[in-house]
Amino acid sequence: MTSKELSADLRTALDGVLEKAADRGEWDVLRAHAEMRFAAGEPAKEGKAAGPGTKTRFGMIGDSPAMRALYDLLAKVAPSSVPVLIQGETGTGKELVAKALHANSPRAKKRLLAENCAAVPENLLESELFGHKKGAFTGAVEDRAGHFVAADGGTVFLDEIGDMPLTMQSKLLRVLQDGEVRPVGSNVSKKVDVRVVAATHKDLPQAVKAGTFREDLLFRLNVITLYLPPLREREGDIRMLAQGLLPGICAEVGREATLTEGALEALEAWSWPGNVRELENELRRAVALSDGTIRAVDLSPRLTAAV
Repeated sequence: MTSKELSADLRTALDGVLEKAADRGEWDVLRAHAEMRFAAGEPAKEGKAAGPGTKTRFGMIGDSPAMRALYDLLAKVAPSSVPVLIQGETGTGKELVAKALHANSPRAKKRLLAENCAAVPENLLESELFGHKKGAFTGAVEDRAGHFVAADGGTVFLDEIGDMPLTMQSKLLRVLQDGEVRPVGSNVSKKVDVRVVAATHKDLPQAVKAGTFREDLLFRLNVITLYLPPLREREGDIRMLAQGLLPGICAEVGREATLTEGALEALEAWSWPGNVRELENELRRAVALSDGTIRAVDLSPRLTAAV
C-alpha cells in the first residue's frame, strides 16, 4: 500500500505523529522504534517452524508454560538497553536468547558480537574484548579494535561469564561503570555505547560467596535476569523441538528422514541432561543411521532403555 492509498483519517493521524516528532526533535527515536517494531520485531511473532505442529517465537521453538513466560519477559526487556543476565544449564540455547534480545531492540541494525569467556586464555581475552595497539605484545602486528569498539551502538554477548578470571572481571567492571575501553598497550580511552548481555550456567551468588566472582560486577550485570529452562521443565516441547529441528538436520546430513510415534515417545521419556544440544546430536545420529524412518530402535540405547 502506498501513501496515496491510505485512508484520510489514517493519513491525518500519521501526519500528527510526524509533526509532533519533528517539533520535539524525536526523529531518531521514532525511526528506531519503527525499525524495531516492523523489522527486528518480526522474529517475536508466533509462527510455524519447519516441522509439523511446531511454534516459534523469538527464533526459538517451544510453547510450554516455562517458555511462554520467557517470551513474555523477552518482549518487555528487549527494547531497553539495560544489561541482561541469562541463566540456564549448558545446552539450553542461551545464545539464542542473546540474539533475540539484540534482534528485537533498537540496536538491531548494529553489530552483535559474542565471546565465550571460558574458551579464551586470560592473556588474550582482554585483547578480544577491548582491543590492542600494535606492539602491545608478541604477535600484535597491527592495531585491533576489540568487541566493545567494533560493536559500538550494538550488543556484546559474554557467554560463560562465570568463568571469567577475577582480574578480567575488574577490568570489565570499569568499562561498565565508565562506558570507556582502553586497548591493551594504549593510554587513551575510547567512549563506547554497548549493551552487555551475559550468560552463565553457574550459580553466581554462590560464586560470590566462594570468592570467584565479584559481587559488584554481579550487581552491574544482574539488572534483569532471564531464566532459560532445561528440557525436563518444558512439558510438551521435546516433541515440538524434534519435529522442528529435523528438517534442518536432514539438510545438514544430506538425508531425508521422518520420526515415528515410537521414536517421539522415546525422546519424550528421556531426561536430556545435555538439553537442546543433546537432542540435536541425537537427531543427527538417528538421521545418519536410519533408513529414512526413525524408529525407537534407531535411537541411542540409553534412550530406548528409558521407555
